[in-house]
Amino acid sequence: MILLLVIFFSSGMNKVASDLTIAYSDTELYNNALEKVKANESALNILGEIQPIDKLAILEGQANYSEDNSSVKTSIRIVGTKGNAKLDIIANKVKNDWVYKTINIRIKKPKDKKQTIVIVSEN
Repeated sequence: MILLLVIFFSSGMNKVASDLTIAYSDTELYNNALEKVKANESALNILGEIQPIDKLAILEGQANYSEDNSSVKTSIRIVGTKGNAKLDIIANKVKNDWVYKTINIRIKKPKDKKQTIVIVSEN
């Protein structure tokens, strides 16, 4: 058991687990981004009505928080009535509110609809 704990902590998996735990509890980050996606006509035309983000999608996704949790880069799946996509977010926390630098929707399937829809882009 001790050997497994040493391997876990030395492999960097503890950072991954920590980031996913924070992402799982940080629903505001995803819900606010999803509202911006739902306001985008191009995204709605391709994906249809977009479903609320479920907790499993967050756990299946990727999340990388800064050491002080003031910035994040994350990617999760979203589901619409016409198709699925990945929601990519880059954001900074300013006075307890997320300020989005990037919100993209990546559509891979079907191949003829493969594209990236830029929702927010701050250079």
